[in-house]
Amino acid sequence: MTADGTVGTIGVIALDGVVRRYEWGSRTAIPRLLGREPDGRPAAELWFGAHPDDPSPTLAGATLVDVIDGDPLGALGQGVLGRFGPRLPFLLKVLAADTALSIQVHPTLDEARAGFAAEDDAGVPRDAPNRNYRDANHKPELICALTPFEALCGFRPPERTAQLLADLDVPELDFLGELLRGEDPLRAAFTAILTHPDPGPLATALAARVADHGGDELRGVRLAAADFPGDVGVVLALLLNHVVLAPGEAIYLGAGNVHAYLRGTGIEIMANSDNVLRCGLTPKHIDVAELLAITDFSALADPRLPSRDGTFDVAVRDFRLTRLPLDGPVTVEDAGPLIVLCVEGRASVGDVELAPGHAAFVRADHSSPRLDGDGLVFVAGARA
Repeated sequence: MTADGTVGTIGVIALDGVVRRYEWGSRTAIPRLLGREPDGRPAAELWFGAHPDDPSPTLAGATLVDVIDGDPLGALGQGVLGRFGPRLPFLLKVLAADTALSIQVHPTLDEARAGFAAEDDAGVPRDAPNRNYRDANHKPELICALTPFEALCGFRPPERTAQLLADLDVPELDFLGELLRGEDPLRAAFTAILTHPDPGPLATALAARVADHGGDELRGVRLAAADFPGDVGVVLALLLNHVVLAPGEAIYLGAGNVHAYLRGTGIEIMANSDNVLRCGLTPKHIDVAELLAITDFSALADPRLPSRDGTFDVAVRDFRLTRLPLDGPVTVEDAGPLIVLCVEGRASVGDVELAPGHAAFVRADHSSPRLDGDGLVFVAGARA
């Protein structure tokens, strides 16, 4: 391996990931990817990027933040630098979930800027548990499955949910059936659930019914009830699409999309932000008024995002992701900046050799890198 991590002088720089430990994480998936024995602790995420909380280390002891700060133009290129400033606009992760993450929504860029400024003006500390906006950026994200991956993603068409409710016949939820057949049905049902004075009995009644009579379409409700019994999110899950991704399939979570990851391991890429507004399956702060202001109440009939030649194109310019099986040399026709992450077999980026769970940063001034190997890599970049 020739990359020594010298800041600002090398076109391809080897990166280590940073493990983030949350209780919902798998105790085995990420250690096994890295070729390590599991130690019994949850390892939920493996971060690759320049997020200030946990920037990726290089071999020289610097971080990717140091690399970019040392030469923003060479590292990022004029297009990314001009659009996003001197920072990498995306964060790449391996995500491994053994239990459900919170049901959540992310804001648009304009909503994030306005919300962040308003909370700053109101004197809400940026680390306060009741703060909604940790920064002024949006947080669209995409996840591509490495294993079978289950998620809640977007609102199921309301007429289908109304039919499911009728089939379940839960008297405590009769009010939802009426709302789902009325005007602005998804907004009305979502609002009624979040503002219900005592959602616990609703969640319990629903969980009992879907345990015996739910089918695969309501598996998301069963998982939510198993992980968070009595939580309002159990009832919210009834409104959402339950998606099972096969390896290589992906979903895109744009602004306003209500979603939650439930089970499985995948590669996640997102804009470099911490802005999350939670709806349920969490003990954390829920701001109903702000949720109603930023949620997209459109039905999402098909949550999957198809790829074109392995590339997942999204509506935002902060990131794109390509799933790339390697069987010999290939040149990536891209000006960068890029992060290349190996997840299977062996790969090389220029002279940097990558084992599974390791990555390389390709500076923008080292365009069209040559990849080689017999494994599977993911290539993350920005759309400046």
